[in-house]
Amino acid sequence: MVSPFRNTPAAMSRTHNPHSTYYDGRLRQGPALIRARRPYLFKNAFTGLGLLAVVGGIYYYTLRAVGQDDFEDVKVPDIPRKAADTK
Repeated sequence: MVSPFRNTPAAMSRTHNPHSTYYDGRLRQGPALIRARRPYLFKNAFTGLGLLAVVGGIYYYTLRAVGQDDFEDVKVPDIPRKAADTK
């Protein structure tokens, strides 16, 4: 029996792809894609580490600044009193 999905675009792209691609049939990186990405690997890694350091520094500074505040200047309201029952 012939599959009704044989001539669909998705099935045709898996069997015959007229365009060149950087991925193999199992959608893994091909050697050409690895070669194309190699010059940017270290630059992108250092940029990512730099961004992580900046964000981590801001987070650390913020927690330290807030942790030093003792909130003495904030007035805390008293506990509300219960209303007296009148009968």
